Amino acid sequence: QVQLVESGGGLVQPGGSLRLSCAASGSFFSIYVMGWYRQAPGKQRELVATITKGGTKGGTTNYADPVKGRFTISRDNAENTVHLQMNSLKPEDTALYYCKGQIEIRDDRTRYLRDYWGQGTQVTVSS
Repeated sequence: QVQLVESGGGLVQPGGSLRLSCAASGSFFSIYVMGWYRQAPGKQRELVATITKGGTKGGTTNYADPVKGRFTISRDNAENTVHLQMNSLKPEDTALYYCKGQIEIRDDRTRYLRDYWGQGTQVTVSS
């Protein structure tokens, strides 16, 4: 059973910072693209940032325009973790933040790739 568990959300004032973390556990062969998504009340879930597997500390990163220059995604492949450093937070960043991993499962009879999601961690930016 593969699980992704997020942590690090909370309440922060505008201009503040938060660091989100997501840890993958369970039985799997490899994790490829990892990413962060968010969903604000009444809105659809949207991409925040993604990072490819790359080397030990990850590869290519991609950011949604609203967070470019403020958020930084990183990963540690040895620990099966992905992080999101969020600086200069704005009220419009308020949302439930989800971690997603593109994970390969292998056993004696099969191999497949599927997306796994965490349960989400709430980020609220308010004075």
